[in-house]
Amino acid sequence: MGAEEQLVKELRGIENVKEVYVVYGVYDIVAKVESDTMEKVKETITWKIRRLDRVRSTLTMIVVEG
Repeated sequence: MGAEEQLVKELRGIENVKEVYVVYGVYDIVAKVESDTMEKVKETITWKIRRLDRVRSTLTMIVVEG
């Protein structure tokens, strides 16, 4: 809380992060991560996003196109 703008800047600088929004409600930030493989998505979330200093938790939702 209170670090949203800084986190948005940091997230936008991460490869594979395509969109970032500050939102109201249960979560503070929503980020869209895209890559050509699920392994790269997993690496981006695990090794880059979750390791940012002010990230307390993440929730990953995979979009299935149908």
